[in-house]
Amino acid sequence: MNNEKVYNMSFSKIYPLLVSKAKKKGRTLEEVQQVIVWLTGYTAEEIEKASASSLTYGDFFRNAPRLNPNRKQITGVVCGVRVEEIKEPLMQEIRYLDKLIDELAKGKAMEKILRDMPVG
Repeated sequence: MNNEKVYNMSFSKIYPLLVSKAKKKGRTLEEVQQVIVWLTGYTAEEIEKASASSLTYGDFFRNAPRLNPNRKQITGVVCGVRVEEIKEPLMQEIRYLDKLIDELAKGKAMEKILRDMPVG
């Protein structure tokens, strides 16, 4: 899939898929939000507001209040590509979130998902 198609997808369509993936594996909406808050700097309320708007997935990341500097510690494969090797910065941000949700769905401890940053 080309990057522009991903960037132009509606956050309101993507967000429920992220939540559903985690919930199917016994995780919670709050945990998904905690991961997104950690990565982007949005509050849970801002995430919910974005999910009820026409905001694109690309703009969700472009407008992120504070991308976590520790996100660069996220490594691994998503969609057959190593996230640390993605050259396009916006796509890398999107794939960081995909990787975090994958880790959440696989039952990884929140402290590990958030790269040993304080949880809460």
